[in-house]
Amino acid sequence: MTPPRQANRTPPEVVVITGASAGVGRALARAYGARAAHVGLIARGRDGLDAARIEVERAGGRVVVCPADVADASQVEAAAATIENRFGPPDVWINNAMVAVFSPIIEMTAEEFRRVTDVTYLGVVHGTLAALRRMFPRNRGRIVQVGSALAYRGIPLQSAYCAAKHAVQGFCDSLRAELLHDGSQVTVTMVQLPALNTPQFDWVKSRLPNRAQPVPPVFQPEVAAKAIIWAAETGRREVYVGAPTVAAIVGNKLAPGLIDRSLARFGYAAQQTREPEDPDRPDNLWTPLPGDHGAHGRFDSVAHGSSAQLWLSQHRGGVGLAIASVVLSIAGAWRVIGVCSGHRPTRPPATSRAV
Repeated sequence: MTPPRQANRTPPEVVVITGASAGVGRALARAYGARAAHVGLIARGRDGLDAARIEVERAGGRVVVCPADVADASQVEAAAATIENRFGPPDVWINNAMVAVFSPIIEMTAEEFRRVTDVTYLGVVHGTLAALRRMFPRNRGRIVQVGSALAYRGIPLQSAYCAAKHAVQGFCDSLRAELLHDGSQVTVTMVQLPALNTPQFDWVKSRLPNRAQPVPPVFQPEVAAKAIIWAAETGRREVYVGAPTVAAIVGNKLAPGLIDRSLARFGYAAQQTREPEDPDRPDNLWTPLPGDHGAHGRFDSVAHGSSAQLWLSQHRGGVGLAIASVVLSIAGAWRVIGVCSGHRPTRPPATSRAV
């Protein structure tokens, strides 16, 4: 009797995520766990990593956690080696780790600029180098950089972060050209995100008089995770998430001076709630805060759980969809203009807390 033929099984994806303990990284960890992937999680905070590990395993994935600071290239390489020894070389590497400082430039220190650059820009470089060492010889792999609309349009009070994201954009352009020159099948995608409801607004270093908030409209981190996973699947050069992202990028190309003046007038208020900031609140610029902070911040009541613009990007193929995407982008532009015209967003209740 002929034994039953076994179906060909695709081996699980090996995915590495930096900044995996909270926010977008945490949402990504959960999503890849649900896909039964083999996931390597890199972050500084051990509490968040341990909680993420449990979530990945419960969802059906396998996981190894690697506490590391992406600002240190040797720590990133050691983490990559640990993950490779456990699961094999990565198929997908997602550079997501970041830090920021909310402050006027004149009040910042050189050390703060350096720290944001070391994590948010050089952390991407370190992760990309570790990924390339394992992907380039095999001639396959997807590198995804988590970007922002602020990679194209800087805003007041976040100068170090904006500059770092601009640097990532330029780095990716150079790397893509080199990979094409070498005939490599390794792809590099940058996913430009909108404002998100993550815990960072409760742990970011801030000199603002009131508590920091994302500039509306705000999206849930799961929207970002969905876009990043799709980017890894398709290898698209660049992915914009949310009509506000498209509007900010296109608007800056068309009328940068107008946006300068609008941000000068309204950009400060749009980044703050009405609640006073605690000047003694701890922050995560130099060391992680203890505890598990989850994926969501305190803006669930105003955050969108989906993006029509992202859906259109994922399903573009007809003229009608293309026209609809343009219309959505124009609508998003008007919404951004509305925010920059002094219309304050609906605030979450003061009792709202991060997950």
